[in-house]
Amino acid sequence: MPIFKNLSAYDDRSARLAGVALMVLSIFMFSFGDAMGKFLVGTYSVGQLLFLRACAALLLLSPLVWRQRRAFLNLERPWLQLIRVTLSTLEVAAFFLATVYLPLADVITYYLAGPIFVTAMSAIFLGERVGWRRWTAILIGFCGVLIALRPSAQTVSLPALIALGGSLSFATLMLITRSLRKTPDIVMASSQFVGTFLLGAALSAFHWVPPTKGSLVIFALAGCVSVTALFCVNRSLKLAPASVVVPYQYSMIVWAVIFGFVVFGDVPSIATIVGAAIIIGAGFYIYLRERDLGRQDGQVNPPA
Repeated sequence: MPIFKNLSAYDDRSARLAGVALMVLSIFMFSFGDAMGKFLVGTYSVGQLLFLRACAALLLLSPLVWRQRRAFLNLERPWLQLIRVTLSTLEVAAFFLATVYLPLADVITYYLAGPIFVTAMSAIFLGERVGWRRWTAILIGFCGVLIALRPSAQTVSLPALIALGGSLSFATLMLITRSLRKTPDIVMASSQFVGTFLLGAALSAFHWVPPTKGSLVIFALAGCVSVTALFCVNRSLKLAPASVVVPYQYSMIVWAVIFGFVVFGDVPSIATIVGAAIIIGAGFYIYLRERDLGRQDGQVNPPA
């Protein structure tokens, strides 16, 4: 995309400002795409959403895939690549399935806990050293998740557990992505959409609602918005330091509240707001701590 390449020629200050602008734009676009997805699953199945959304995304990506087709040869650790795509597909499916029953802000809140889960799992499963400060932040973050979840025999619902499971899948996905740094961006992006395409095609075979022309436009727009948002994120991180742009990714909860209220009439509960604030605070502290320790790969990535 030439417009993004031209931005790299700017001076350092302009590049940083452009990076921040692209990150803010990408988060808005991801949130807009999530809202469109929640709107569509009110009429169509999650499988149909995954299938048609992926069709549009892959169609948009196809020129880049063809141009960089050599990047798909001799991939590092193919089995790990397959696990990554599987987790990516499951977390996207879980995200949109949860939005059928839960407000958008609630689902986003669980997914914002992803970086907290990543840090905890990296210590448990990868043996990475995590000091007492980050363990304290992890525990505080988990408290935020519990507050948002409002656990009791009467309030814990299956959709909430699906969203939480999707968040854990998302965290595991980020953990695996850390070890696949040599994989080109186009392979990462397109393979994720191939995964949702295959799952969506399989699920759609059991339940297909003929889409209207208007719905087809929204399906296509949702896929194109997701791809464009991914490009914005990638270019943002190349224009400006991660420490400058990553904190803006937490603005996703703000857009989720706005879209949830304007489009669906959802008003977030006090528990969701408090839980989200605690999760964001803990996640931001963990990110800053990892940055200070020289681990720039501990970034937050938007869901879906």
